[in-house]
Amino acid sequence: MDQFEKHIRDNKQVFNDRKADRAKIWANIESQLNADKPKVIPLWKSPMLRIAASILILLGISGLVGLSFFASPTTETNYVSQELQDIDMHYKGLVSYQVQLVQNNNQLSEADKEEFLSFMVELDTEYDHLKLEMQNNLDNEQVLAAIVSNYRKRIELIENLLLQLNESKLKDDDYGYTL
Repeated sequence: MDQFEKHIRDNKQVFNDRKADRAKIWANIESQLNADKPKVIPLWKSPMLRIAASILILLGISGLVGLSFFASPTTETNYVSQELQDIDMHYKGLVSYQVQLVQNNNQLSEADKEEFLSFMVELDTEYDHLKLEMQNNLDNEQVLAAIVSNYRKRIELIENLLLQLNESKLKDDDYGYTL
Protein backbone atom coordinates (compact mmCIF):
# COMPACT_ATOMS: atom_id res chain seq x y z
CA MET A 1 0.00 0.00 0.00
CA ASP A 2 1.20 3.39 -0.70
CA GLN A 3 1.13 6.41 1.58
CA PHE A 4 -1.84 8.02 -0.05
CA GLU A 5 -4.15 5.07 0.51
CA LYS A 6 -2.99 4.76 4.07
CA HIS A 7 -3.71 8.44 4.66
CA ILE A 8 -7.25 8.03 3.25
CA ARG A 9 -8.00 5.06 5.47
CA ASP A 10 -6.69 6.72 8.55
CA ASN A 11 -8.65 9.93 7.92
CA LYS A 12 -11.83 8.32 6.73
CA GLN A 13 -14.00 10.22 9.19
CA VAL A 14 -12.84 13.55 7.85
CA PHE A 15 -13.86 12.71 4.31
CA ASN A 16 -17.36 11.46 5.26
CA ASP A 17 -18.54 14.65 6.93
CA ARG A 18 -20.10 16.01 3.73
CA LYS A 19 -22.95 14.30 1.93
CA ALA A 20 -24.42 15.21 -1.44
CA ASP A 21 -27.54 17.35 -1.31
CA ARG A 22 -29.81 15.61 -3.75
CA ALA A 23 -32.44 18.34 -3.85
CA LYS A 24 -29.81 20.92 -4.79
CA ILE A 25 -28.40 18.66 -7.51
CA TRP A 26 -31.88 18.00 -8.98
CA ALA A 27 -32.76 21.69 -8.95
CA ASN A 28 -29.59 22.42 -10.91
CA ILE A 29 -30.41 19.73 -13.49
CA GLU A 30 -34.02 20.88 -13.79
CA SER A 31 -32.99 24.48 -14.45
CA GLN A 32 -30.88 23.31 -17.37
CA LEU A 33 -33.78 21.37 -18.98
CA ASN A 34 -35.90 22.89 -21.73
CA ALA A 35 -38.60 24.91 -20.01
CA ASP A 36 -40.88 25.14 -23.10
CA LYS A 37 -43.88 22.84 -22.71
CA PRO A 38 -45.95 22.10 -25.82
CA LYS A 39 -49.46 23.49 -25.98
CA VAL A 40 -51.97 20.66 -25.49
CA ILE A 41 -55.46 21.03 -26.91
CA PRO A 42 -57.87 18.29 -25.78
CA LEU A 43 -59.56 16.64 -28.77
CA TRP A 44 -63.05 16.88 -27.29
CA LYS A 45 -62.76 20.68 -27.27
CA SER A 46 -62.04 20.80 -31.02
CA PRO A 47 -65.12 22.05 -32.92
CA MET A 48 -64.38 19.90 -35.99
CA LEU A 49 -64.22 16.77 -33.89
CA ARG A 50 -67.51 17.65 -32.20
CA ILE A 51 -69.20 18.09 -35.57
CA ALA A 52 -67.79 14.81 -36.88
CA ALA A 53 -68.88 12.94 -33.73
CA SER A 54 -72.39 14.41 -33.99
CA ILE A 55 -72.68 13.34 -37.62
CA LEU A 56 -71.52 9.80 -36.78
CA ILE A 57 -74.02 9.54 -33.94
CA LEU A 58 -76.86 10.74 -36.18
CA LEU A 59 -75.89 8.28 -38.92
CA GLY A 60 -75.73 5.43 -36.43
CA ILE A 61 -79.13 6.21 -34.94
CA SER A 62 -80.75 6.63 -38.36
CA GLY A 63 -79.18 3.36 -39.52
CA LEU A 64 -80.57 1.48 -36.53
CA VAL A 65 -84.01 3.01 -37.01
CA GLY A 66 -83.93 2.20 -40.72
CA LEU A 67 -82.91 -1.39 -40.11
CA SER A 68 -85.58 -1.92 -37.50
CA PHE A 69 -88.20 -0.32 -39.77
CA PHE A 70 -87.36 -2.16 -42.98
CA ALA A 71 -86.30 -5.49 -41.48
CA SER A 72 -89.19 -5.92 -39.06
CA PRO A 73 -91.18 -8.99 -40.04
CA THR A 74 -94.91 -8.67 -40.23
CA THR A 75 -97.19 -10.84 -38.18
CA GLU A 76 -98.16 -12.77 -41.33
CA THR A 77 -94.50 -13.58 -42.00
CA ASN A 78 -94.07 -14.70 -38.40
CA TYR A 79 -97.13 -16.89 -38.71
CA VAL A 80 -95.90 -18.42 -41.95
CA SER A 81 -92.38 -18.98 -40.62
CA GLN A 82 -93.82 -20.62 -37.50
CA GLU A 83 -96.02 -22.79 -39.69
CA LEU A 84 -92.99 -23.70 -41.82
CA GLN A 85 -91.02 -24.63 -38.70
CA ASP A 86 -93.85 -26.87 -37.52
CA ILE A 87 -94.07 -28.57 -40.92
CA ASP A 88 -90.29 -29.00 -41.02
CA MET A 89 -90.18 -30.60 -37.60
CA HIS A 90 -92.95 -33.04 -38.43
CA TYR A 91 -91.84 -34.11 -41.88
CA LYS A 92 -88.07 -34.09 -41.29
CA GLY A 93 -88.53 -36.63 -38.54
CA LEU A 94 -90.62 -38.89 -40.78
CA VAL A 95 -88.28 -38.57 -43.75
CA SER A 96 -85.11 -39.15 -41.76
CA TYR A 97 -86.61 -42.24 -40.10
CA GLN A 98 -87.66 -43.74 -43.41
CA VAL A 99 -84.35 -42.90 -45.09
CA GLN A 100 -82.63 -44.71 -42.25
CA LEU A 101 -84.87 -47.73 -42.88
CA VAL A 102 -83.80 -47.74 -46.52
CA GLN A 103 -80.13 -47.41 -45.63
CA ASN A 104 -80.33 -50.27 -43.13
CA ASN A 105 -82.22 -52.56 -45.51
CA ASN A 106 -80.14 -55.60 -46.48
CA GLN A 107 -82.17 -56.46 -49.60
CA LEU A 108 -81.01 -53.38 -51.51
CA SER A 109 -77.63 -53.23 -53.17
CA GLU A 110 -75.37 -50.26 -52.56
CA ALA A 111 -76.01 -49.00 -56.11
CA ASP A 112 -79.78 -49.08 -55.53
CA LYS A 113 -79.36 -47.25 -52.24
CA GLU A 114 -77.19 -44.59 -53.91
CA GLU A 115 -79.69 -44.15 -56.74
CA PHE A 116 -82.54 -43.81 -54.29
CA LEU A 117 -80.62 -41.35 -52.12
CA SER A 118 -79.79 -39.27 -55.21
CA PHE A 119 -83.55 -38.79 -55.74
CA MET A 120 -83.78 -37.69 -52.13
CA VAL A 121 -80.93 -35.20 -52.66
CA GLU A 122 -82.75 -33.76 -55.68
CA LEU A 123 -85.86 -33.30 -53.58
CA ASP A 124 -83.73 -31.69 -50.85
CA THR A 125 -82.36 -29.13 -53.32
CA GLU A 126 -85.90 -28.43 -54.51
CA TYR A 127 -86.91 -27.95 -50.87
CA ASP A 128 -84.03 -25.50 -50.31
CA HIS A 129 -85.14 -23.53 -53.36
CA LEU A 130 -88.71 -23.42 -52.05
CA LYS A 131 -87.49 -22.28 -48.66
CA LEU A 132 -85.60 -19.38 -50.30
CA GLU A 133 -88.77 -18.41 -52.14
CA MET A 134 -90.61 -18.53 -48.82
CA GLN A 135 -88.11 -16.07 -47.35
CA ASN A 136 -88.64 -13.75 -50.30
CA ASN A 137 -92.36 -13.76 -49.38
CA LEU A 138 -93.51 -14.88 -52.82
CA ASP A 139 -97.12 -15.98 -52.37
CA ASN A 140 -96.54 -17.81 -49.12
CA GLU A 141 -99.54 -20.14 -49.26
CA GLN A 142 -98.55 -21.62 -52.61
CA VAL A 143 -94.91 -21.99 -51.58
CA LEU A 144 -95.96 -23.62 -48.32
CA ALA A 145 -98.19 -26.02 -50.24
CA ALA A 146 -95.26 -26.83 -52.55
CA ILE A 147 -93.03 -27.54 -49.53
CA VAL A 148 -95.63 -29.91 -48.07
CA SER A 149 -95.98 -31.56 -51.49
CA ASN A 150 -92.19 -31.97 -51.62
CA TYR A 151 -92.18 -33.72 -48.27
CA ARG A 152 -95.07 -35.93 -49.33
CA LYS A 153 -93.19 -36.93 -52.50
CA ARG A 154 -90.22 -37.95 -50.41
CA ILE A 155 -92.33 -39.99 -48.01
CA GLU A 156 -94.27 -41.58 -50.88
CA LEU A 157 -91.04 -42.59 -52.65
CA ILE A 158 -89.68 -44.16 -49.50
CA GLU A 159 -92.95 -45.95 -48.69
CA ASN A 160 -93.22 -47.32 -52.24
CA LEU A 161 -89.66 -48.62 -52.12
CA LEU A 162 -90.17 -50.25 -48.73
CA LEU A 163 -93.50 -51.73 -49.89
CA GLN A 164 -91.85 -53.24 -52.96
CA LEU A 165 -89.11 -54.70 -50.80
CA ASN A 166 -91.63 -56.21 -48.39
CA GLU A 167 -93.71 -57.69 -51.25
CA SER A 168 -90.66 -59.32 -52.80
CA LYS A 169 -89.72 -60.68 -49.39
CA LEU A 170 -93.20 -62.20 -48.98
CA LYS A 171 -93.04 -63.83 -52.43
CA ASP A 172 -89.66 -65.35 -51.62
CA ASP A 173 -90.79 -66.62 -48.25
CA ASP A 174 -94.07 -68.09 -49.56
CA TYR A 175 -92.79 -71.43 -50.82
CA GLY A 176 -95.50 -73.34 -48.93
CA TYR A 177 -95.72 -76.90 -47.62
CA THR A 178 -97.11 -79.83 -49.58
CA LEU A 179 -98.37 -83.00 -47.98
